[in-house]
Amino acid sequence: MFLKSIDGSGKTKDKDFIAKLMMRGVIMEVGPNNVVQIITDNAVVCKAASMLIELEFPSIYWTPCVVHTLNLTLKNICAVKDMEKNSVTYDQCSSISQIVDDTTFIKNFFVGHSMRLSMLNNFNSLKLLFVTPTGFASTIVILKRFRNLKEGLQEMVTSDE
Repeated sequence: MFLKSIDGSGKTKDKDFIAKLMMRGVIMEVGPNNVVQIITDNAVVCKAASMLIELEFPSIYWTPCVVHTLNLTLKNICAVKDMEKNSVTYDQCSSISQIVDDTTFIKNFFVGHSMRLSMLNNFNSLKLLFVTPTGFASTIVILKRFRNLKEGLQEMVTSDE
């Protein structure tokens, strides 16, 4: 279960700071015997902090965030800069980047204009998902949501309204 979040603004987020927050801020608060796993993003500093915790508490394991891992994987597969290393995969998957860009453009089209967003909401029972500035929202989830909105979007575009 999620226990808390801590605002680290203005702090140096090194492995010791993060480990201290996790150990003193959460693990000791609930008791080490009540913690099985810690999930963080895949940043090197988070992995290093988690290794410190695993040394201190061998029964607590670190797991990288699956959503973050998938987003990084998708980004890496579709990255033009790595085309020489993975040209076959890039050729097969590069269209994903265009689909994501188009979806983002459409989302921004609606979000930036309240009248359009209101119309979209009239034709769909589902709402748009809003991506947080951290960028860790799953691209797959956003694309799936747009797929679920497709029929309502088509109805809206062809409507007399």
